[in-house]
Amino acid sequence: MLGSLGELVDGLTGTKHARLKGTVVLMRKNVLDLNDFGATIIDSIGEFLGKGVSCQLVSSTVVDPNNGNRGKLGAEASLEQWLTSLPSVTTGESKFGVTFDWEVEKLGVPGAIVVKNHHSNEFFLKTVTLDAVPGRSGPVVFVANSWVYPADKYRYSRVFFSNDTYLPSKMPAALRPYRDDELRNLRGDDQEGPYQEYDRIYRYDVYNDLGEPDAGKPRPILGGSPDQPYPRRGRTGRKATKTDKSSESRLPLLEQIYVPRDERFGHLKMADFLGYSIKAITQAIVPAIRTYVDLTPGEFDSFQDILSLYEGGLKLPDIPALEEFRKRFPLQLVKDLLPAGGDYLLKLPLPQIIEKDKEAWRTDEEFAREVLAGVNPMMITRLTEFPPKSTLDPSKFGDQTSTITAAHVENNLDGLTVQQAMESNRLYILDHHDRFMPFLVNVNNLEGNFVYATRTLFFLGSDGRLAPLAIELSEPVIQGSLTTAKSTVYTPASTGVEASVWQLAKAYVAVNDSGWHQLISHWLNTHAVMEPFVIATNRQLSVTHPVHKLLSPHYRDTMNINALARQTLINAGGIFEMTVFPGKYALWMSSMVYKNWNFTEQGLPADLIRRGVAVEDATSPYKVRLLIEDYPYATDGLAIWHAIEQWVGEYLAIYYPDDGVLRGDAEVQAWWKEVREVGHGDLKDAAWWPKMQAVSELAHACTTIIWIASALHAAVNFGQYPYAGYLPNRPTVSRRRMPEPGTKAYEELERDPELAFIHTITSQLQTIIGISLIEVLSTHSSDEVYLGQRGTPAWTSDTKALEAFRRFSDRLVEIEGNVVGMNRNPEMKNRNGPAEFPYMLLYPNTSDRDGDAAGITAKGIPNSISI
Repeated sequence: MLGSLGELVDGLTGTKHARLKGTVVLMRKNVLDLNDFGATIIDSIGEFLGKGVSCQLVSSTVVDPNNGNRGKLGAEASLEQWLTSLPSVTTGESKFGVTFDWEVEKLGVPGAIVVKNHHSNEFFLKTVTLDAVPGRSGPVVFVANSWVYPADKYRYSRVFFSNDTYLPSKMPAALRPYRDDELRNLRGDDQEGPYQEYDRIYRYDVYNDLGEPDAGKPRPILGGSPDQPYPRRGRTGRKATKTDKSSESRLPLLEQIYVPRDERFGHLKMADFLGYSIKAITQAIVPAIRTYVDLTPGEFDSFQDILSLYEGGLKLPDIPALEEFRKRFPLQLVKDLLPAGGDYLLKLPLPQIIEKDKEAWRTDEEFAREVLAGVNPMMITRLTEFPPKSTLDPSKFGDQTSTITAAHVENNLDGLTVQQAMESNRLYILDHHDRFMPFLVNVNNLEGNFVYATRTLFFLGSDGRLAPLAIELSEPVIQGSLTTAKSTVYTPASTGVEASVWQLAKAYVAVNDSGWHQLISHWLNTHAVMEPFVIATNRQLSVTHPVHKLLSPHYRDTMNINALARQTLINAGGIFEMTVFPGKYALWMSSMVYKNWNFTEQGLPADLIRRGVAVEDATSPYKVRLLIEDYPYATDGLAIWHAIEQWVGEYLAIYYPDDGVLRGDAEVQAWWKEVREVGHGDLKDAAWWPKMQAVSELAHACTTIIWIASALHAAVNFGQYPYAGYLPNRPTVSRRRMPEPGTKAYEELERDPELAFIHTITSQLQTIIGISLIEVLSTHSSDEVYLGQRGTPAWTSDTKALEAFRRFSDRLVEIEGNVVGMNRNPEMKNRNGPAEFPYMLLYPNTSDRDGDAAGITAKGIPNSISI
C-alpha cells in the first residue's frame, strides 16, 4: 500500500521518485571549545535543523553542460532529526538524518557532496553516509574530517568526495573539475596573507619568524640560501618586523598561530596539549619557577634535592603572575593545573629510569645500554680506523685526530689487539667530536656554558653488551687562524676520585648526546623535514588520490605542533634556548647539519648500513644483518620497517600495475617535484633524490615518510621523560670544566663528588623548566591513533586496500608479542639493563583498540608527529 499522496501520484504516473537517506556526523564548535568544554550538543540542537546546514549531492556520472560539464547537482537537503538512537563514537559527536531527492536513473551515482553552513559559527564535519544507493553494493561515505565555516567566509563551495580512490586519469569526468578546484583552493597561490583562522591555504615560507629583531633578539633566517639551508615551513603571511623587513613579526604567546584550519588538533588532543602546556610553558609558570629558584637559593645540592621534585613537588609562595593568569583564563583545566600560593607545583611522576633502582643510571652498563636502547639510539657507529680521525677541514681546524691510544683500551678487549677487535666488528664509537667542535667557541662564550666535544669508544663483549673503554673530551683552542683541539682521555674507574672523574666524563658525553638528540635526531630529522611533505601532499595530491589516502594519517597535527614549537620552544629566548646548551646558536647549528641531510639515508636499513652496525644480507627477511645482535632499537625497528614496507608495496600495487602508470600520474609527479624543488629546495640539486620514474621509488619514498613520521619520531620522542626526566641521567648543559688535580674544583670533587657533579650539569632553573616541558612532549594524548589504526574506519571503499591494511595491522600485533617476549628473555641483556626498564618505544600499541594507553607510557607508535 502506498504510504502518501506523493507516492500514489508517482505510482499512477509511472514516475519513480527516489529518496536517498543519509546520516551526517558532526561536532559543534562549543563542544570543542575549551572555554565551554562542558557544553553538550543537546543545549542548542535546533540550530542545525531547518535551513541551518544544507547539502547537495554531486553526480559522478552525469554532467551539467550549463555548469562547465561538472557533475550534476541535486536539490538542496537540510539536516533533519537528531538521531539519538545511534551511539556517539566520540564525546560531543552527534548524528543527524538527511534525505535527498535523487533519481539514480537521471542523476547517476553520487560521487561528491556540497555542504553549506548558514550559521554564524563553524562546526566540525566528520562524515556523510548514504546507506542504500542503487547500483552500489555498500554505503557511499563522504569523509570530511574538516571544519566548515559560515558560507560567507569562503570564495568557493565546500565539496567533499566519496571515499572512492582515483588516480587523476581514472577520475570520473564529472568530478574532475571539482578535484582541480579543490587543489587550487588549497594552494591559495593568489593569496598573500596574513591568513585567517578559517583559511585552508598550504604555502611555503622560510624560518624567518624565530627571532624578535624589534626586541633586540634577532636570529638568522633559515632557508633560502646555500649558507643557511633549511626545510620550508607553512606560510602564515604575517607582516614583517619594523627592524628587519625580511623577518616575520611574532604573535603573543597565547594567540593562535596560523596553520591551515584542518591541521589544528582535534578536541581531545587540544585539551590535553593545552592543559599540560599551561602547566609547563606559559607566561605564569616560568616566573613561578624563577621565584622558587630565587628563594632556594638557586642550586640543587644533592641527588635527594632532585628527587624531591617527584616525591612532593615544589611549594610556592604567593606569586602575582600565577593569580593573574588564573583570572585571565578561568578554565577548569587551568584551575586544576596551575597552583595557587602555598600549593605544590610540579608534582611530577617518577621517571622510569629511576623507578626500580635510583642508582642504576650511574653504572657503565646502563650508560652503554642507552646507546642501543635509549632515547637517542641511532648515533653509534662501528669503528673502522684507529685512532679515530676527524673529517673537519684541516685548513680551519688543523689535525684533530683522536688522542685515544691502544694503551688506553687494550687491557679491556678480552685479549684482542685494537686491530683484531676492529676486524671482528667489536669496536664501536659514539663520535660527537666533529659534530660540535666547529661551534664550541661560540657556545662556550654563552653564560653558564662549558661544553666539550666528545668521543666515546665501546667494546662489544661476548655477552652482547657494550662496555665503555675510553672517553675523550676536547675543547677548542685558537691558534692563529686555526681552531685546534686540546684533548684529554679518561678511562673507567670504580673507586676514589678517579671514579668521580669518570662519572663526570660520562656526563659530558650525555650533554653532547642530549643536545644532538633534541636539535637533530628529534627536531630536524623528524619535525622539520616532514613539514614540506605535509604541505606538498595537500597542494598537489587530491584527497581521492591513493597516495594521499596512504600518507595523510601520518601528517596529523604535524604542522600545528611545529607552529607551536616556533612560537614557544625553538624561538629566540624559548624553552629550548633556555634549557639546552647550544642556546641561541641551536637552530643555526641545525641548519649546518641539514646541509648533509639525505632523504634516501633516512630509512632504517640504509641508516644501519651507513653507520656500519649492519651489513647487507640477502638471506635475511630484512635484507640486512645486525653486527650487534642485541640492539633493541634496530631489532624492533627493522620489524616495523619491514611491516610498513610490505603494507606500502601491497597498497601501491593495487593502483600502479607498472612503472608507466606512475610516470603518467600528473599529481604524483607534481608532488615529488614540489617536495624536491620547493619544500626541500635548498637541496634540490642533490644527486640522491629519487627520480620517481619507477613504482619501487615511490614505494621506498612512502615507506620512508611513514617511518620518519611514526616509528622514528616515537623512538626519539616518547622516551624523553622516562629517560631524561631525571636530569642527572641526561643532562642538557655542562657549566664547568672537568676538575684538574691541584685545583679547588678537584678538591671539591674529592670532598663532595655528588655536589660537584650536580653543580657541573644543568642548573636548577634549567632542570625544572626542562623536565616540565619533556613531561608534555612524552605524553600520549587520549585520542592517539597508533600505527596500524585509522581514525576513520571508512577511509576507503576499496576492499583490496582494506584487506591489505588489516594484514598490516595484524603484523604489528605480532611484532608487539615478539617485543614482549624479547623483553622477558634474560639472554637479551640490552632489553632491560640495570635500571630494569624494558625497551618498548617501538612497541606499536596497535592492539590498544580502545585508546586506553594515554599518558607517559614509554611505548606506542602514533601514526604521526603529533606532539
